[in-house]
Amino acid sequence: MPGNWHASPRLPDFTGGWVGNAGYDTVRYLEGEKLPIPPPDDRHLPDLHMALYDRIVAFDHVQKVVLVITHVRPAEHASVKQAYEQGQRELDDLVARIETRPVMIPPHAPELSIGDVDLSTPPPTLPVSSLGEGGYQQAVQSVKKYIQAGDAFQVVPSQRFELRTSVDPFDIYRALRVVNPSPYMFYLQISGGMLIGSSPEILCRVHNRIITNRPLAGTRRRGRDELEDVSLEKELLADPKEQAEHIMLVDLGRNDVGRVAKPGSIALPEVMVVERYSHVMHISSTVTGELRDDCSCWDALRVTLPVGTVSGAPKVRAMQIIDEVEKTRRGPYGGAVGYVDFAGNMDMAIALRTMVVMPDESGQVDQPEAQARVAGSGQVANGSGQVAKWSSGQVSENKSNRATENTNPKSEIRNPKSSSWIVHLQAGGGIVADSDPEAEHMETVNKAAALAKAVDVAQRMNHG
Repeated sequence: MPGNWHASPRLPDFTGGWVGNAGYDTVRYLEGEKLPIPPPDDRHLPDLHMALYDRIVAFDHVQKVVLVITHVRPAEHASVKQAYEQGQRELDDLVARIETRPVMIPPHAPELSIGDVDLSTPPPTLPVSSLGEGGYQQAVQSVKKYIQAGDAFQVVPSQRFELRTSVDPFDIYRALRVVNPSPYMFYLQISGGMLIGSSPEILCRVHNRIITNRPLAGTRRRGRDELEDVSLEKELLADPKEQAEHIMLVDLGRNDVGRVAKPGSIALPEVMVVERYSHVMHISSTVTGELRDDCSCWDALRVTLPVGTVSGAPKVRAMQIIDEVEKTRRGPYGGAVGYVDFAGNMDMAIALRTMVVMPDESGQVDQPEAQARVAGSGQVANGSGQVAKWSSGQVSENKSNRATENTNPKSEIRNPKSSSWIVHLQAGGGIVADSDPEAEHMETVNKAAALAKAVDVAQRMNHG
């Protein structure tokens, strides 16, 4: 379809195509011989879940308008006029559905804005992780031994915590938008659960056959005012450890993009620029390249997933070490969330700061607050295919005329009598060969707890 696809420049970037996620473990379909012993899969979520949408309702929050979009295929009609008329009928039908069947929201759901949330309150305390008491610290020690032996420069191990909650998952998403706004906000239904996230980082973007990779590495908190922000930026850029880690990830990004880019097309439009977010600032660089004629955006995703930010360097050896020290498969964490449109463009975020919400079949909630499963990761560094190849992932066609029949986002996967959800949260951080294991453990806990705060806020808004 890309060669015959024409979209109006007045429309948003995404007007239809594939939407979904590719988990961290999709890499095993491409590097299976090099990753022969994966950790146990305790959730059985699809490695790949993409749904096809050819009718879109797009909300423009700046202009305060709603765009309703459908597609016509002139070759399937006797004339262009007939194709246009068919498209108009589809639009009229979709508008009628929107006007007569508003999207259901949880009962008694309160209005939620940043003024309603005290962002200074501490996040809830998390339980012991899946690695057990002291387990993450032991994993860091094991990884450091590999690094000191020269096996890798950087490795990104992770740990997971578990909670339950009675709050509606969409309320968690609404709270997350206030607690931790980021460039990529998503609430995505997959087979077996939902993904709720606020990722700051591009995994891979392809637009008009230009590939973009933007590694983020190096972090400081935001200052209390502009003067402190500037001071923290200077400190961040002058930190030799942060510089070394960032440059290593830029080199990884150049190598990944170079595998599918035309020779001589690799460029670095931005190098070590500080980007500010709601709570933190990061060092960012941009790597670009022109996609080879024999490659598609799916090839770009294939070579970039997973990025060094969540795996390490060298990538395959780092993933082998991760398989050894982690007790369960990562699933969506560290993978990709985004879309591929009909024109062959792609925009995928890294599944960081992402919650996996699943129905709790036991129906038990131990306390009014939340219990969640949280996975946090840290980076350990020295000195501090084609979609058909992923066929075991779930791929579904979700035309909007069927999607609009189910306006309640939880009804397909949730027992109507159930009021309990398991929430899995995942985060990332930085560890180097001389890192302090306890400090790195607390970094991952703090990042995971920041996500858990969204669950806590949603619970408080619902229970007063």
